[in-house]
Amino acid sequence: MRFTKISHLYVAVYSIFIYIFIFIVMNIFIAGLNFRLTDVDLVNLFEKYGTVNAARVIVDRQTGKSKGYGFVEMENDNDAKKAIAELNGSEFDGRTISVSEARPKEKRDI
Repeated sequence: MRFTKISHLYVAVYSIFIYIFIFIVMNIFIAGLNFRLTDVDLVNLFEKYGTVNAARVIVDRQTGKSKGYGFVEMENDNDAKKAIAELNGSEFDGRTISVSEARPKEKRDI
């Protein structure tokens, strides 16, 4: 009987964690970035709209140079939607950027 109660507790906690991760935190995709931009530049751009949990400019593994796109994770879904609405199609560091909600990463067959 005790094992069942503990199992239910773990399931409940896990479910809450998944709900928070999926429905509150939003991952944003940004394309068209100037190749000089850094993670810090993305944080500075998006923190005007709310709390930024993480920001990453994607770089080529071999050269270490930017690929011109990145991702920002914002803590609050509403703040993220406001940032997307206001920044999509705007000019940032001399380039027009595209900003949208990131799609889930697809699994690849190896």
